[in-house]
Amino acid sequence: MDLSSINPILLLASLMVAATPLLLAAVGELVVEKAGVLNLGVEGMMITGAICGFAIAVNTGNPMLGVLAAAAGGAALSLLFAALTQLVLANQVASGLGLTLFGLGLSSLIGQGYQGIRPPSFPRLNVPGLSDMPVLGRILFSHDLMVYLGLIIVSAVWFMLKYTRAGLILRAVGENHEAAHALGYKVVRIRILAILFGGACAGMGGAYISLIRVPQWTEGMTAGIGWIALALVVFASWKPWRVLLGAYLFGGVTVIQLNLQAAGVAIPVEYLAMSPYLITILVLVIMSADKSSAPASLGRIFHASR
Repeated sequence: MDLSSINPILLLASLMVAATPLLLAAVGELVVEKAGVLNLGVEGMMITGAICGFAIAVNTGNPMLGVLAAAAGGAALSLLFAALTQLVLANQVASGLGLTLFGLGLSSLIGQGYQGIRPPSFPRLNVPGLSDMPVLGRILFSHDLMVYLGLIIVSAVWFMLKYTRAGLILRAVGENHEAAHALGYKVVRIRILAILFGGACAGMGGAYISLIRVPQWTEGMTAGIGWIALALVVFASWKPWRVLLGAYLFGGVTVIQLNLQAAGVAIPVEYLAMSPYLITILVLVIMSADKSSAPASLGRIFHASR
């Protein structure tokens, strides 16, 4: 066992990378649930985004087009969920589970010809003057664009929910869709837009895994991150900044367990591999002790004629 081989600066920098796909998926799901919709298809949208982004990036040589394709793929799959739950009024839980299974199968089918192929590299965003700083430069200012995009999306969602009229309307729909409808707001339209946003974010989170974090295509490579994102939204009390904290916690524990494995720590690999999930859930349960209640209309079917 050689713990001296663990570089704390690289560990902290890797933490932000490991947290990004979870952060993107979770903040998208937070917006969906704030609108009163429970979408359990996050895993399916992530894996669909992963293969859509990977395929487009490989065929065009442009990773940014891959990210856009991943967002479109995740949004397209979420549109299917929106049609089922908001237009046909199907059960949200069953539809979400079906979406996950469909996404896993679809990605496996599309990805058959992409095994063993390496995608084009994603450029790092070096900030002049800041990236060359000792310690902080490597930790904060030498990442790819997607890391910063995740932080921007979290900030924008927080600002929108807290300070804008659109955020107030979204929260009103999630709290009492019948009252929002009585005031003249288009509940179904608002929820569909929220679902599309959540799908696009989940798709980008999946693409981050296949294009940047791994980078390669492997069947089932999201490895349950979509389910962690769902749990994270609940335990973070539907607050964007708590989602950010939870994602970084998961990313940190994931990076630490990988470094411990590389250092030869005498703990069975299976225990180290499951530690990020267990520790993240434990800490977020403690954090959620003072959580506010969930959106009152979460998971409830809305029909305008009622």
